[in-house]
Amino acid sequence: MTTTTLIYVALLLTTFVGVIGAVVPVMPGPSLILGASIIAGFLYHWDEVTITLIVSSVVLVMCFAIEQLSGIWGAQKAGASHWGQIGSIVGLFLGFFGLLPALPLGGPLVGMFFGPFIGAVVGELLYPRQLPLAERFNISFKAGVGIVLGSVIGLILQGLLSLVAAIVFAVTTWHLGMGIS
Repeated sequence: MTTTTLIYVALLLTTFVGVIGAVVPVMPGPSLILGASIIAGFLYHWDEVTITLIVSSVVLVMCFAIEQLSGIWGAQKAGASHWGQIGSIVGLFLGFFGLLPALPLGGPLVGMFFGPFIGAVVGELLYPRQLPLAERFNISFKAGVGIVLGSVIGLILQGLLSLVAAIVFAVTTWHLGMGIS
């Protein structure tokens, strides 16, 4: 194998690690795919990677927007108040750093999934409503589930978009890495 081919294979593997990173919250995702596209532009010819640069840039922006809006969308669909949304954000950070008392084990990935749920439920329970406790708990639980479902749907969309970007990278740059003119 030539050096060019080895570098290309490393870039190709980086794009598929980016796909995994799109669905694993603590890993970089679409930014790895864009980074591989930029490196390919430096190593090969910029005009040869134009399509993959455009696609990976658009996917990065779309994934960022999806990441920011998916939990909010899920919360709104479930009828969560601002208290629940703020609670989910606080729960995300507390869960990520392992500061939730119910989650001493499992690490940041478990905390990132359960933290927003717990935070949304607590936030909704703290929201001043004149309802019986059982009804307040039902509303709180529904808000927590909505936020988690919105986030999971967002991760799936990010994974699919990143997969498209990785496939575009592979298809449009294959000839460069294999030394085919």
